[in-house]
Amino acid sequence: MTFPVSAALLDAMVLSVVSGEETYGYKITQELCQAVSVSESTLYPVLRRLQKSGCLATYDQAFQGRNRRYYKITSQGEEMLAQYRTDWTTYKSSVEKILFAGGIING
Repeated sequence: MTFPVSAALLDAMVLSVVSGEETYGYKITQELCQAVSVSESTLYPVLRRLQKSGCLATYDQAFQGRNRRYYKITSQGEEMLAQYRTDWTTYKSSVEKILFAGGIING
């Protein structure tokens, strides 16, 4: 069984991948597919949204006679990623308390 990936979690994962290195869409998809099922058609709207919100910047670079669009994280994107990581830690802890401790949240 797989769990659905929310838009916020996908944003966080993309920002995390791009924070490691400036890279292009297909490679981002390949890295994400190691953890979750995601297609390029799902990824490109996420990349555009993150770019439009100022979290990612782009530049084009020639590759085998074509332009390849590279994505790099901005300082705003780094701040957003830090917040996502904090939120994820809290969320994960709450879910694990329910799944593995029989629902004892305040213990």
